Amino acid sequence: MISYLPYPVRIDDITLETEDGNLKTFKLVLENENDRQAWSHVPGQFAMLSLAGKGEIPIGIASSPTEEGHLLFTVNRAGVVTTALHQMHVGDRMGVRGPLGNGFPLSSDLKGKNIVIIAGGFAFTTLRATLLYLLANRSDYGKITVIYGARTPGMLLYQDELKEWAERDDLDLHVTIDREADGWEGLVGFVPTIAGEVAPSPENSAALICGPPIMIKFTMPPLEKIGWTDDQVYLSLENRMKCGVGLCGRCNVGPFYVCNDGPVLTRAQVLKLPLEY
Repeated sequence: MISYLPYPVRIDDITLETEDGNLKTFKLVLENENDRQAWSHVPGQFAMLSLAGKGEIPIGIASSPTEEGHLLFTVNRAGVVTTALHQMHVGDRMGVRGPLGNGFPLSSDLKGKNIVIIAGGFAFTTLRATLLYLLANRSDYGKITVIYGARTPGMLLYQDELKEWAERDDLDLHVTIDREADGWEGLVGFVPTIAGEVAPSPENSAALICGPPIMIKFTMPPLEKIGWTDDQVYLSLENRMKCGVGLCGRCNVGPFYVCNDGPVLTRAQVLKLPLEY
């Protein structure tokens, strides 16, 4: 059931994620017990963050349903509302409306499959939620491969968790940066290039891809070369989200309303949409 009114939440913690200061993760706690009981989301969904006197913005949910007691949102400072949010402090109050849209079908279509997660930049947020869900339900899935990249080491999100994931033997993690950097000992190369080198098998597999459109465009050819099909690839049209409930009409791509029918859909579905996307 869609909530048209925001839940009151309190900022419980704020983490500065990147060296440029433009990305922060906000840990939010629902203030009312009834709201905590009512909230239920799946990885891939989003919510509207609302600030009194400023407005509201759609942001992907970065926390997994398995992380109980709080919600996480990693926010890029880019406009009026996001700038105001970046200026808030622990203990401040705001609103969250959601969860909204659909998510990755982890408990249905993807259960029992090998999962490949491919992410670029701060689009890793909802895929962080997805990965934690997969790891919390590890026996329900086959091989898990993660390919994640950013421009520089200082632009990688969730660095403490990346170190923890790198030590796991039930997860194949590949972290890359675009160009050589002092002190960096990991992979160097754009995400599409690394995806081609890793060459994850398409057999009984699904790929979940989030990132800039240009990254997604160039990631597909190396996957197609090794046999991946469009219906095995799940994308997120997060950049089209607007009011969250499909009423303003600004999220539509042809007859498709991203806020209601997305943001998650297969590449096969995307290719059927008008070329405006």
